[in-house]
Amino acid sequence: MKVAIVGAGWAGCTAAVEACRLGHQVTLFEAARLPGGRARRVEVTHDGRKLTLDNGQHILIGAYSECLQLMAELGVDLDADLLRLPLTMRFPDRSGLQFPKLPAPLDALAGILGARGWSWRDKASLLRASLVWKKNGFKCAPQLSVTELCNSVSATVMATLIEPLCVSALNTPPERASGAVFLRVLRDALFSVTAGSNLLLPRADLSALLPDAALAWLALHGGQVRLGTRVQSVRPAQSGRQGAGWSLSGDPFSGLPVTDTLGNFDAVVLACQPTEAARLTAGCGTACEPWRGQARALKYEAIATVYAFSPATKLAEPMLALRSSRGMPAQFVFDRGQLGGEEGLLAFVVSTSQADAATLAAQVQAQAQAQLGLSQLQLVQTIVEKRATFASTPGLQRPAVELATGLLACGDYVDGPYPATLEGAVRSGLQAARRLGA
Repeated sequence: MKVAIVGAGWAGCTAAVEACRLGHQVTLFEAARLPGGRARRVEVTHDGRKLTLDNGQHILIGAYSECLQLMAELGVDLDADLLRLPLTMRFPDRSGLQFPKLPAPLDALAGILGARGWSWRDKASLLRASLVWKKNGFKCAPQLSVTELCNSVSATVMATLIEPLCVSALNTPPERASGAVFLRVLRDALFSVTAGSNLLLPRADLSALLPDAALAWLALHGGQVRLGTRVQSVRPAQSGRQGAGWSLSGDPFSGLPVTDTLGNFDAVVLACQPTEAARLTAGCGTACEPWRGQARALKYEAIATVYAFSPATKLAEPMLALRSSRGMPAQFVFDRGQLGGEEGLLAFVVSTSQADAATLAAQVQAQAQAQLGLSQLQLVQTIVEKRATFASTPGLQRPAVELATGLLACGDYVDGPYPATLEGAVRSGLQAARRLGA
């Protein structure tokens, strides 16, 4: 089949590679000049030197089986490009939880029992809750929030483990986050496979981890890649070769009028943001309207990353949890110097971000002083992704993978078990490609 993939984020790159492997003729369209979508490199200049950052600090975990397998198949050196650590949720004062290197679920049991700063009552509350979750098959009523799901754990466990895990995995506050989705993440990450809970911290920029490798692979295997080409509409084909069901129009050169017909295709995979997918399919007929309604109804959460230099600073761990509050918004800090970046470069992550960039930067500076003792923080860049993820709320109805015959969608937002994660994006890309011609 002749297939168009619209969007070269992680989902679109995955769909393009898999469709090509299945024997289809693939053309990948991307409006930007750089692939990666919401997980890509960003080049900046600070004090006269060029720095390679990411548009948001991401991590992977050992349970991301499809993501890791695809990266390896594309030639990414996982050992070199990812720093593997046992699950650690440690704060600057060394309190918190750290898993040892043991088979699952013994690593979780030992980590809970050895958590610093937790009383035996705290530990017992989490163990009891975990046993209940396991007995129930890590499932719960769809309307339950994470706060309601975890109402039996102590306040200490809630503040130092559940809340940081929830905002990092679902990017939604516990009181508004889906308990069912959270349980799926806990099951796969903590209680299913050995090393599934491992943290995999990128030592290469996010574009290098998968998008660059995917485009290089496509070039070697006959796939066409058209960067800097914005698709403006997808419509049922009115003419052209027999069997081509969809016609794409767009703008191959930024700023010029939309007059270009990009071609007719047997199938189209929309791998762009849900709002953009809904816009592109406005002329696709009434059959697509229910899908478009669900896509437009999604709510979003922002993520901000504040990059700053602290000269001659090396944190106790490559990643530390921070105590987050209204005036101290960051939940985590990453030492990029320990991850292959510039020495002293720190990345402060603010999930479910609500303030503007200037306010966040000032608040993070105060937080770094109070919790890390860093008084000479030099701001580099504050990057705010206003629609970083969809809000993973209880009972959320997510759009399906198929809009119409030959018209599919992929992305971390489509119907699936995972929240908005890199693994969710990759799985959705594989699913869409494997549905082509089904």
